[in-house]
Amino acid sequence: MKKLFYILPFFLFFIAAKAQPIKAFSVTVTGKGQPIILIPGFSCSGEVWKETVDHLKDRYECHVLTLAGYAGVPPIDTPVLKTVRDEIIRYVKEKKLQQPALLGHSLGAFMSLWVCSAAPGLFGKIICADGVPFISAMEDSSITATAIKNDPRYNAAAVAANFEHIPDSGYIDNTTKSMLWQVNDTVHARLIATWSFHGHRKTLGYSFVEMSSTDLREAIKNIQQPILVLGSIYNGDASNSYRILGQQYRNAINKTIHVASSKHFIMYDQPQWFYHEIDTFLQ
Repeated sequence: MKKLFYILPFFLFFIAAKAQPIKAFSVTVTGKGQPIILIPGFSCSGEVWKETVDHLKDRYECHVLTLAGYAGVPPIDTPVLKTVRDEIIRYVKEKKLQQPALLGHSLGAFMSLWVCSAAPGLFGKIICADGVPFISAMEDSSITATAIKNDPRYNAAAVAANFEHIPDSGYIDNTTKSMLWQVNDTVHARLIATWSFHGHRKTLGYSFVEMSSTDLREAIKNIQQPILVLGSIYNGDASNSYRILGQQYRNAINKTIHVASSKHFIMYDQPQWFYHEIDTFLQ
């Protein structure tokens, strides 16, 4: 009995640890079939995948994430994205998902590469929709993560403060105008702006800097799975897109790169092209 008295607290602690809830993202599960995890881009809700899920749900079990601090989901402490990475891996293990595919847009593509390079045996195929391993090197491939971390413009606290100082008044209208550089129609631009408005401003700042200062170009050597990279038009010319994406993904062992005649939100601007690409790749 005395021995049991000493063992019981450790057993209860173990059970509590195993039962810890996922806090780094919310999840909505829709459909049946092979699992696929859909990760939205910077500041976006998982609702960005609504039409894509409608297309996939009869064949795939769609696990749609919204990251902590984005679009009204409660924030977590920093580091945000590293915690998201670790909790996605834990989520897959706890739910016993068998080789789930990953579909990420922008920051979500970056996260897909990060989780798969950290746990390469856990996931299936990867689709990166207009996202890269190291966003800061898109214009200058010689830029390093160290240089970004030493650049005062990327001081996380300062960037977060800048987000926090943006006034609520006019936020959605002004952000809608900015989003028209990334998506063709005003309806979707306003939807994206509204998600951003409901985001936790400190999280927006810190997660932006965390992604900008994390270089996965070497890490993606660990990924054996096929990677489909779907790019948009950079600097007005598809040849620029192929060149930049080729540099970014040069260490990916098994990659295919296709470029759409589209702005950043390919799933909104060119949905039929997008669906055809993912259907062909996943089958």
